[in-house]
Amino acid sequence: MRHLLLIVLPLLVIFALLPGVYQNHLLLFNFVIFLVLAQGVNIIYGFTGYLPFGYVGFFGAGAYGFAITVMHYHASAPMAVLVAGAVGVALGLFLSPLLRLSGAYFAIANMAAALAVLHFVANPALEDITRGPYGVSLTGTFNPTLAYAAALIVLALTMGIVVFLKNSSFGLALQAVREDPVSASMAGVNVVRMRVIAWLASALVAGLAGGVYAWYVSVFFPDNVFSSDFSIFAIVFALFGGVATITGPIIGVVALYGVYNLIGFTTPQYFQLIYGLLIMVLVLFLPAGLVSLATRRGWRVP
Repeated sequence: MRHLLLIVLPLLVIFALLPGVYQNHLLLFNFVIFLVLAQGVNIIYGFTGYLPFGYVGFFGAGAYGFAITVMHYHASAPMAVLVAGAVGVALGLFLSPLLRLSGAYFAIANMAAALAVLHFVANPALEDITRGPYGVSLTGTFNPTLAYAAALIVLALTMGIVVFLKNSSFGLALQAVREDPVSASMAGVNVVRMRVIAWLASALVAGLAGGVYAWYVSVFFPDNVFSSDFSIFAIVFALFGGVATITGPIIGVVALYGVYNLIGFTTPQYFQLIYGLLIMVLVLFLPAGLVSLATRRGWRVP
């Protein structure tokens, strides 16, 4: 409860108030989306050790779940966002056999699965359902203000899940599974069930994020919502700040996405170099993320 009051509530208040004083609404929305996705990566990687290179598959599936619900069933946008989350969970259940793999095998298989979902929705044969490769237009639901508010609700839900995992016996059991699944199993932990629950929770928040993203932009193409940039950025942000913590991914998003927007637009010719050097320094000297600077001093990082 203390972490909710000290970290989550101020974060939500700040992003709720910023649109009133900062005019770049899209930038703020992207910050919220990457906060959700980075914490989603934190749920599956930080607490179970599975690195989801194809995490964007859930995000894109959620976006198309939203679009199909609106286009063909004329549902309201909030209802379509809930459907987007359900689509993410359904895809997570379908892909749950991937959890039998580990390490690089899981990462590669997960990335291949995301590409398979992309090619499925972009298939011209499904034009009547998904609009195929020709893109989706949902101008009738375009409402950035409400979509931003929905994104904040999704962020609150995501942060609540991470706080629960960080402070509950369930989260401790998950971390035990990550460190040594054999010993955890011998101690009575249902390893398979724990991993599947974390996997589905991660898929849920990515699906919801995809839904609110589709609501916000209203016009998108398959390559947009299945872009590997979403997975790569979310993973890098989470690792940069520090996984298996509440604050680590937040620090990663604020620091790196801030640098990305500052350098990428003002001095694009130096962006790749500076960004790459930042990440190299982190991997070499702070493999546990920025939060490890505090833990080395004996500070307790939530």
